[in-house]
This record gives sequence, C-alpha cells and structure tokens, in this order.
Amino acid sequence: MIDENITLSDNSDIEDGSNPELRGYLSKWTNYIHGWQDRFIVLKDSTLSYYKSELESNLGCRGALCLKKAKVKPHEFDDCRFDVSVNDCVWYLRASNPEEKQQWIDVLESFKVVESGYGTSSDSSSNGGGLRRHGSVTSLQSTGSHGRTSRRLAEKIAELDTYTELLSKQAAQLQSYFDKCVAACPLIHDDAVDAIDAVKLADSVDLKQYAEEVRATSASFRATCGATVLAVQNCTELLKRREKQARQAEELYMALKNQLSEVRLASKPGPDHEEGPHSTLPDDEFYDAVETGFDKMEEERCARVAPPAGLTRDQVELPPPAIDNRLTVHALWPEIDRISTEQLQAAFEGVGGQIGWQLFAEEGDMRMYRREVEVDGMVMDPLKAMHKVRGVSAREMCHYFFNPRYRYEWETTLETMNIVEAISSDAIVFHQTFKRIWPASQRDALFWSHVRAAPQHTYAVTNHSTTNAEYPSNTGACIRLFVTVCLACRTTWPAGEQPTRDNISTSIAYCSTVNPGGWAPAGVLRAVYKREYPKFLKRFTNYVVEQCRGKPLAM
Repeated sequence: MIDENITLSDNSDIEDGSNPELRGYLSKWTNYIHGWQDRFIVLKDSTLSYYKSELESNLGCRGALCLKKAKVKPHEFDDCRFDVSVNDCVWYLRASNPEEKQQWIDVLESFKVVESGYGTSSDSSSNGGGLRRHGSVTSLQSTGSHGRTSRRLAEKIAELDTYTELLSKQAAQLQSYFDKCVAACPLIHDDAVDAIDAVKLADSVDLKQYAEEVRATSASFRATCGATVLAVQNCTELLKRREKQARQAEELYMALKNQLSEVRLASKPGPDHEEGPHSTLPDDEFYDAVETGFDKMEEERCARVAPPAGLTRDQVELPPPAIDNRLTVHALWPEIDRISTEQLQAAFEGVGGQIGWQLFAEEGDMRMYRREVEVDGMVMDPLKAMHKVRGVSAREMCHYFFNPRYRYEWETTLETMNIVEAISSDAIVFHQTFKRIWPASQRDALFWSHVRAAPQHTYAVTNHSTTNAEYPSNTGACIRLFVTVCLACRTTWPAGEQPTRDNISTSIAYCSTVNPGGWAPAGVLRAVYKREYPKFLKRFTNYVVEQCRGKPLAM
C-alpha cells in the first residue's frame, strides 16, 4: 500500500549530496466545511508543495512550505497523522497507515539534516569544530553559506598577501645571485640568447659556496609560485560562487517583491479575483471570502434594531382561505396555478427510493436533503428541508414568508425590494436585489409569489421567476438568478381537542431550486448551501415563533 501512495525518486542519492524527492497522496485538513481531503503532496528542492490531484500538478501548486525551518511533529494520539509547521502556518496531514506516515516523517527529517549544513559532534571534531564540508552546490543551499564564502575569500586574500611578500623576498635573493654571476662573468650580457642556469654558472665560477643556497631558494620560489596560483584559482572560484549567490539573492528579492505585490492585490477586489471561470482565486479562498461575507451580514442583522411596525399582525390581512378572484383573470394565472400545484404536491413527497435525495444536514427536528444537478457547468442542486415547529400554525408561517412587510427582518441577504405588481391579496410580483458578497457578483431576482390554502390545514407559498419589460435581466451590475421556491406547511393537533398554541404542531417542507445565472465554483456553492440553508430555515422559524408569541392563534 505504501508503494501505491508514495514514490521516492530513483535518481535520489543522499551519499553524493543530492536530496531525495518524494511524492504521493495524503489527506490534508482544509477547513471545518470540507474536513479532510485527499491532496497530492510533493517534496522537492527543499520545498513541500500540495496539489488537488496528480493530474493538476503541472498547473501550479495550491500551497507550499520551505522545509529549511519547518518542524515535523507526529500526532500524539492519531497513529496516521503528522503536522508540518513553519511559524504560524501549519499543515495537518494524514497517511493511510502508520508505516506510510513514518516514511514521510523519516524523509522530511533526513531532508532537513541534509539541508542544515551542520554535522554531528564527531564531524565537528574531525573538522576542527567547524562546519561540515559540502560540494559547491550544497554549500550554496546551506544556511549561512554566504557568510562562509566571504570568510574563505578573506582568508585566501590574506594568503595571497603573504605569498606576495615571500615572492618579493625570494625574487630579490635570486636577483642578487644573478648579479654576482654577471659580475663574475663580464661576457654575459642582456642580449644573450641562451637562458642562464644560475646553479651551473655558480658551479663554473668561484661561487660554489652559494650553490646549495641557490638551490633551496629556487625550490622555495617554485613552491611559492604554485601556492600563489592555487590561491588565485580558489579566489576565482569563490568570486564566481559569490556572484552566483548575489544573483540568487537578487532573484529571491524579486520573487518576494512580486509575492508582496500579489498579496497587496489579493487584499483588494480586482478583475483577476472576481467571479468567473478564469478567476485566479482558489476554491477554498473563494469560499472563505463568501463565508466571511455571510458572517458579517449575520452580525449586522443581530445588531439591527427593527423599527416599530405601523400595523399589528391582527390588522394585516392574513393569507385568504380561498384563491382571490382577481388572480384567476390575470395573464400569469395559468403558470401560477400549474407551478404552485406541482410544488405543493412534491413538497410532502418522500425522499427515499430512486429520487436520489441525499441527507446533508440534520439538527433536532430539521432534516435537509439535496440532489446534485449541473446544467451547462452551473450548479442547480434542488434542496429540500423537512422541519417541525410547535405553537405556530401553517397559516401564520406562510403569512410571514409571503408578506413583504416582514421580509427585511428575516432575510439577511436582501438589499432592496420592489413590488412590481400587486396582482391580488394572494399574489405579488417582486424585484429583489441581494447584497454583494465579494468575490461573487451581485445578484437580483424577478419573481411572482403566490400563497394558497390546501386541504388538511395546509398552506403554501410558491415563488417562481418571471419576466417583465421594465426589469430586464443582466443589463446592470447584477446577474439575474432564477428561482423556484416553495414553503409548504401543514398543522396537526390531537384528535378531539381544539387547536391551541400548546397542542398544535406544524410540519414544514421547504423546497428550493436556484440557477445562479452565472458561473460560480461548484464546490463553493454546495458548501454555501450546506452552511446557509439550515441557518436560514432555523432563523426564519424562530422569527415566526417570536412574532406569534402572546398573539391569538390564526388557523
């Protein structure tokens, strides 16, 4: 199993100074919404990088850590988990088994040892207590290599100064011997073609007492010249190395400068980060931004003080028990009647069988289901929520959901609301704009809303997108979304008793299908649905319970 998940590069050779390359799949903790997700992890060139999958590894990594200062820590209780951290950045990783985890840890730790440039105590003692010696490439990568290069260059320059002084003295000595030989042999002059061998000349004249001294000085001169040449070569190599380090430092500076510019740009909304198929914002960052926007809206809603209503609920017309005659003669009536009937019938249908509903949230009496549906790359997942509320009737629930008087109080995303046409007491055409949450584009919706009564103490509100020449779609800053929403409520109470706040119970079925009208990351939309729909339904039902507290029951 380890061989399937981990690949150690065949050309890795730790003995000759190169670093191992490791790659494979590990589970990485993303956030509380997505939890653990499989990610393709690559260890190469002192960097640990991760990708969404191996197929995407040539498209650029989703994150990276430099291992030079990283800490690798096995988890205290989880045998398959280990954490890699650099300062405040922590990656939580899990292998498929303890053996695979240990293999990753061993390679990461050995990589750090190779990168550090520091030896063991025995290495230090054998090198005079100094640093370990590496090849030139490894030395450049090691911590503090620039300082060591500078020190060695200074030492070589000092050696050259010493050799210069020695060569000057040795050359002066040899010159004095040559002068003595010339003085002893006047026939030798500067135009002589043949080279003069000072030793032979000394042997041939009356200067034999200097012969051994000449030989020793000549040997010393030759050795000093060799050492000087070697020192010059070392200086040349160190200067080349220093030039390379300067070039690397300049490249690092430019990379950090560009990274800083990108970070500054990322903090400001820009065309490269806006919603769209070419957005450079990763899905997790896209979701984090949207999540932050929803949190801010929720905080604003909690801090907002609702203005006193001009009319009490008892003075406002409740949903009529029968369909208003004015609606039946309207041009939209056939569509309103057909869709409302279909939605009401489907609301209380079961979620089992071949329909494909998947339970994705559960809290108390509330259950939320979804079916994954995409059309032209856009997520249009139908959602269905089943809930139960006590002490509130179906008519009251639909009254607060339908009546525009209360919508600003429970709908946190609503920015503006216009009544395009009040068709009747049970049907209205609305145009709504929703608050923009960066990086998503702002949305608006144009829909009719119809509330109607049904048998078995049932009421339902259906909202469905429509068109109007005075409100064209996608002509301004907003993207038009298309909705079909149904809130169906059914009230029951014990047989033989009269309904009261203490004994009634209302079952709620909330169905929603939303076409976002434009591109948005599928994973982000589904994560938002999972987070926001349960919160919305709980917020709305709690709002109705509070509004009805202490008021007469309306059945």
